[in-house]
Amino acid sequence: MNRSNFLVHVGLALVIILIAAFAGQYRKWQNQVRTAVRIIPSKRIPVDARDRETIIHEEEQIPLHAEVMVKFREGVSTATIEDITSRLHDQIEDEIESVPGLQAIDDLDNADADAIVAQYSSFPEVEYAERNFVISLDHAGGGKHLHATDPRFNEQWALANDGQSGGKAGADISAMQAWASTTGSETVVVAVLDSGVDYNHEDLVNNIWRRPASVAPYQDRTIGLVEDEQGYNAIDNSGDPFDDNGHGTHCAGIIGAEGDNNLGIAGVNWKVQIMPLKFMNAGGFGNTKDAIEAINYVINRKRAGVNVRVINASWGSTMRSRALEDVIRKANDAGILFVAASGNATTNNDRRPHYPSSYALPNVISVAALDRSDGLAQFSNYGARTVHIGAPGKDILSTWLGGEYESKSGTSMATPVVAGVAALVVAANPDLSVTELRAVLLKSVDPISSLKGKVLTGGRINAAKALKS
Repeated sequence: MNRSNFLVHVGLALVIILIAAFAGQYRKWQNQVRTAVRIIPSKRIPVDARDRETIIHEEEQIPLHAEVMVKFREGVSTATIEDITSRLHDQIEDEIESVPGLQAIDDLDNADADAIVAQYSSFPEVEYAERNFVISLDHAGGGKHLHATDPRFNEQWALANDGQSGGKAGADISAMQAWASTTGSETVVVAVLDSGVDYNHEDLVNNIWRRPASVAPYQDRTIGLVEDEQGYNAIDNSGDPFDDNGHGTHCAGIIGAEGDNNLGIAGVNWKVQIMPLKFMNAGGFGNTKDAIEAINYVINRKRAGVNVRVINASWGSTMRSRALEDVIRKANDAGILFVAASGNATTNNDRRPHYPSSYALPNVISVAALDRSDGLAQFSNYGARTVHIGAPGKDILSTWLGGEYESKSGTSMATPVVAGVAALVVAANPDLSVTELRAVLLKSVDPISSLKGKVLTGGRINAAKALKS
């Protein structure tokens, strides 16, 4: 063997020895790590980016303290439920009183949510179990009339469209004609189930619901006492639903920015009570458990004597939750209309449902968005069977954080238009049932060619017609 070949072989031998030594040390380190640290894999939260108006980075996540919602069968005792959760090393985070047997459960071992669902589903005492899903925001005339004095009213084409900014004259909800009959009532409460509301905004402050002295503070069997002076925050179970995102404040202004006060804009209602509900965080994310808790709160307040008649839900997900469906059904039983955004994915909800707007419940109205020329907005979902009505939802000016005003687009913006019209109708007809209110809204439309075959009614909401029904 010549010298060069000898050196090559020696070199190879040394490399092999070094690799073997490193592998042995690596296994030793690995074993040490395994005995010292429990590795918990991060949970990727499924989010349909098309269902959001504001783009959030895909890697952004939120903690879900309650991994699952579990509905125990009728007759299962509290002791049995506690025994099952204890055996699985879980704890009950909240009991949803309006739906008997429904529990929000936190797994103390941080196991995968699907595995926890499978565990509970195997028990004969359980009716159903499901993940606590992530939810994201859905941004995206003539005759007798009453004109608002608000300085930016001329920018509110949804209420009065004279063709400004290239729009189509008359492509609006006939708000000024409706206001000749009523501008709303401070006895009517609309709950804004969203990111909260900037209740200090100068155009909202006089129309914010405040718990009357005759109504006791909110008492939840699991959460405890909540001093809900001006609404409810389901994220931290407090009475402070202040908005740190802006979305809820925008929706609130569309429903009920104080009108004719020489400030900013006018809402569909000049007078109304907006009940702020916060279950979305600053990034625009929430989850089904917190949404359910907030709806449960509204039902409790209604039973306590608060005249809450409408819930506005400008958000959604393609994930179906039986628990969320159950609590919205209980809201119907309590006489509360649930107005929901159809979504911003440009998809057919008949084929690809969007929840909660696609729940086939008697109190749900699903809303598509229109532009200022009466066209179906390019982002809006539709569905001849599952989307019910259209409303203006593109370039909608409304209230924003810090006393500001901004224009936003989305079925999120169309939804509070319909919720606002519902509140006007209740102001004029306070004895209407939720079934009658929904029927009035769905028959009070202007037929629109762009909605023919796209939504159930084939039309855009008309507030003046609704008040004449």
